[in-house]
Amino acid sequence: MSLPTRPLGKTGVDVSLICLGGWHIGQPAIGDAEAIRIMHAAIDEGVTFFDNAWDYHEGHSEDLMGRALADGNRRQKVFLMTKNCGRDAATSRQHLEDSLRRLRTDVIDLWQFHEINYDNDPEWIVERGALADAIKAQKEGKVRFIGYTGHKSPHILAKMLPLHAWDTCQLPINVCDHFYRSFRHELLPDLLTRGIAPIGMKSLGGGNFEAGGQIVANGVVTAEEAIRYSLSQPISSLVVGVDSMKVLQQDVTIARDFKPLEGDELAAVLAKAKPAAGDGRHEWHKSTQNFDGPYHRQQHGFAV
Repeated sequence: MSLPTRPLGKTGVDVSLICLGGWHIGQPAIGDAEAIRIMHAAIDEGVTFFDNAWDYHEGHSEDLMGRALADGNRRQKVFLMTKNCGRDAATSRQHLEDSLRRLRTDVIDLWQFHEINYDNDPEWIVERGALADAIKAQKEGKVRFIGYTGHKSPHILAKMLPLHAWDTCQLPINVCDHFYRSFRHELLPDLLTRGIAPIGMKSLGGGNFEAGGQIVANGVVTAEEAIRYSLSQPISSLVVGVDSMKVLQQDVTIARDFKPLEGDELAAVLAKAKPAAGDGRHEWHKSTQNFDGPYHRQQHGFAV
């Protein structure tokens, strides 16, 4: 089956409206066999964009996804993205080689600098050589496209803009973000002006997706309203955390039947969210370290 697709910025590639997130699918509680079954089902349903990162579950997410994609030559059906946690050239290159091995592939379709969450991260990747080595890896054919991610602050991600002609930027896009330290309002327009493909994430605010994430579990809006809001923004794709077959089917159904939130319907959803959105209570990824990866906490000298 197929899903609607959108252009990935200026890359010339079209990707599925939703992207299967690598962190949730790699959770040990799901079990390897079930996680692989979910990934195979996602491909069969038309989810052709897969997300991952070098540090997810200490490499288990990448290894598991590599196994799933190698089975039946499914790698050829997927636009594969993973993320680099290094800030210097040597570490970045090691992360790339680790990811290629774990994912059982010769090329990463999209390689993104992960968790640009601290004000000095943009400086580090330039001064310590990580960006230069990523460009070198691209010229070597090991990486097709280069982007970056972050969930802490729009102003930090904005500092990345002049450093490189980025292909993508992965950023939080959700109904509460509309009102609180908003990536939608403060960064997204600049990405679109530069032709950088915005990849949305944290549509439910983060957390356990079987329970609905922070936003849904706390009764702000429904899962359908939350995901439709994110997909109604000018993004290329939305990374969704899938931790069960039930969640996969829910997200696929919303994407396949997607109709933009507009007019009175959009106004009603925003009105529901506004009372609980302005103080960030459902977006801890912006105001706490609860959603910062342990690798990056250590990198900056914080306790894990």
